[in-house]
Amino acid sequence: MTIKVVRGNPTPEELAAALAVVRARAAAAAALPSGAPTVTDAWSDPSRIAARRVPQPGPASWSRTYWPGA
Repeated sequence: MTIKVVRGNPTPEELAAALAVVRARAAAAAALPSGAPTVTDAWSDPSRIAARRVPQPGPASWSRTYWPGA
């Protein structure tokens, strides 16, 4: 694994902390079984959004679009 500092001048402690976070994330990703759902998969699932009922237009639909001013 190669890490390159592109901007700034981190102290050795800051660089060690950043490297510890990167290595911990890599170890956690490697520990997941392949095909296991991740948190991002659940958030990007279209059925999560489509499950809610969308209000249909009608005579009173204008009242649902009003956003009161501050």
